[in-house]
Amino acid sequence: MKGVVTIDGRVCLLFNERDEWELPGGKLEPGEDPQECLAREIDEELGLTAVPERILDSWLYRIAPGVEVVIVTYACAPLSGLTPRLSHEHKKLGLFAPEEIEALNMPEGYKASIRAACR
Repeated sequence: MKGVVTIDGRVCLLFNERDEWELPGGKLEPGEDPQECLAREIDEELGLTAVPERILDSWLYRIAPGVEVVIVTYACAPLSGLTPRLSHEHKKLGLFAPEEIEALNMPEGYKASIRAACR
C-alpha cells in the first residue's frame, strides 16, 4: 500500500536505498485492512496522520530480477500546516510541486498515481 500525501499542495516523497524517490507506505500485516495499513505506515514513515480516501491505481513493480511486488496506491486527504519527519527507513524526505515529479528518479507507476491524485 502506498499513498499520495499532499501537504499544502506539495507531494511528500521518500528517497530509498535504491536511490529512487517513492511514495510513503508499506506491507500489510496479517489480518490488517489495506487503509489501516497505509495510515499506520504513513504515521511510521512521516509522523503524520493521513486518511486514505480512494484507490488510484495498482501495478506490478519489478524491484530487481526475481523480486516483484504489487503496488496499490491511494489518494490521501490533503494535509496543511504540517511538517513531516524522516524515519530511519529512508535516506531523505522531500516535498515536491506536482510539476517537479516528472524529472525525479522514480518508477513510472508512482508518477502516474501522483498525476491521477493531483488532477
